[in-house]
Amino acid sequence: MQSNVAPKGMVVAPHHLATQSVLAILREGGTAMEAMVSAAATIAVVYPHMNGIGGDGFWLIIPPHGEPIAIEACGVAGSLATPEFFKGFEKIPYTGAKAAVTVAGTVGGWEEALEYVTECGYKRISVNRLLADAIRYAEEGVPVTDSQRCSLENVRSKIRSIEFGKVFLPDGRMPKVGDIFFQKQLANTLRSLAENGLKSFYKGKLAKLIVKDMASLGMPITESDLENYSPIRKIPLRLLHKHGEVFNLPPPTQGAVSLGILGILDKLDIDGKDEGKFIHAAVEATKQTFELRDKYITDPREMTTDPKSLISSGKLFKMANNINLDQASPVGKGKGPGDTIWMGVMDSKGFSVSFIQSIYHEFGSGVVLPNTGILWQNRGVAFTLERNHILSVKPGKKPFHTLNLAVAKLHDGRVMIYGTRGGDGQPQTQAAIFHRYVVQNVDLQTSVSAPRWLYGRTTGDHNDSLRLEGRFNKDTINYLKDRGHEIIILPEYQTSETMGHAGALVRHPSGMMEGAFDPRSNGSAAGF
Repeated sequence: MQSNVAPKGMVVAPHHLATQSVLAILREGGTAMEAMVSAAATIAVVYPHMNGIGGDGFWLIIPPHGEPIAIEACGVAGSLATPEFFKGFEKIPYTGAKAAVTVAGTVGGWEEALEYVTECGYKRISVNRLLADAIRYAEEGVPVTDSQRCSLENVRSKIRSIEFGKVFLPDGRMPKVGDIFFQKQLANTLRSLAENGLKSFYKGKLAKLIVKDMASLGMPITESDLENYSPIRKIPLRLLHKHGEVFNLPPPTQGAVSLGILGILDKLDIDGKDEGKFIHAAVEATKQTFELRDKYITDPREMTTDPKSLISSGKLFKMANNINLDQASPVGKGKGPGDTIWMGVMDSKGFSVSFIQSIYHEFGSGVVLPNTGILWQNRGVAFTLERNHILSVKPGKKPFHTLNLAVAKLHDGRVMIYGTRGGDGQPQTQAAIFHRYVVQNVDLQTSVSAPRWLYGRTTGDHNDSLRLEGRFNKDTINYLKDRGHEIIILPEYQTSETMGHAGALVRHPSGMMEGAFDPRSNGSAAGF
């Protein structure tokens, strides 16, 4: 399987309809940022089990000149998310109103990205046009994917909400793959955003309707919480690698983990010629960075450590020295799964956008706002009810985010954007794709399609095992077993979503743009 190459624009997305939304906007002369907003709206409709406008999002934008820009579009815990709100609970539940405790930031992130388009001197395409595909798909329906059906099977016994059943289990039955799936209330909400502007999600008639719904369901988010929300532009974290510079997101995300793994492999001088050695080193690097993550990363306003110091050369050397290349260590625990979408867009103007959008677990909190059709995230479960913990929940605090995404500016002039969904798997899959493509000189599509691994935890399994896709050869598997890894072999990638949905784009010095999609998804990479 070969990657696709085109001269004027390129996109990769985990659902092919989102890919088409991007191409339409790029062909009309839109920027990568505008095209991404259109794709983000579309995929919120067609992949509702993994993302939506009731969730959060993050952006990394590489302009044609100058430094990368990050947009942090994640919300805080609501004003009513006090200890009294969780009285009687030992931990925050995964579903229901007590899981739906943080403000949804993704729509605000769309608006911030469009503001940046204006600042760059471009005449913007109307929001009405950018949301047109999403509105049509919500109103007229789209076929249920196998991915959506499988996720419904996983949550059907856990989510008891009547409103959820009305939308996702019409007539009380499990939909089949290919059945037409409608979200007519969500279509009206998207139409309202198109007519009144994206800011109306937080202030105005739509916002008041959202607040009314939240209050009726007992969610701890107030009208003032919505009104006071705003996305934040940030300076990305930067790793100096022997092949170039790699960028990722600062806290509250685990971007430092993704950069840390690559930095440790760089310090260990792992070339990847021995596949077993490469995976062992990557897993051990993951364990080291998970320890760092769990010790330091939280809402940046409450961190006492400079995030940049977490990936300093000295810190990376120290973690590298902790690794035994002949023996697996017991340190570094996973946090668990996360269902998300990652997409990338490059345009002919020189902008490259790496983007991620999520409602956290499958179908988020399972809370559907009855008058707007918005499915709300459960990012609040990243908090803990323990007191005096770095992740303790309190009003106005941002939760820890597994979400992170990557960009690399290589010494030879290539620009690479890449990412994936998948909780603990995100930094590991990013490391696999970057290392294979950049360090090992494997072609881009093979780097994304090749068998992957996952150390950490998955849905329904809280053991920190090392999961391998079944396409790894026996020598690699035995190498890892001999070093003490507890191995679980997963099915071939065509039937397993455990390894996430990844993708990558590369802008070559010639101006040509290359794209690779994940055959584990319903997506595609396409250009023109």
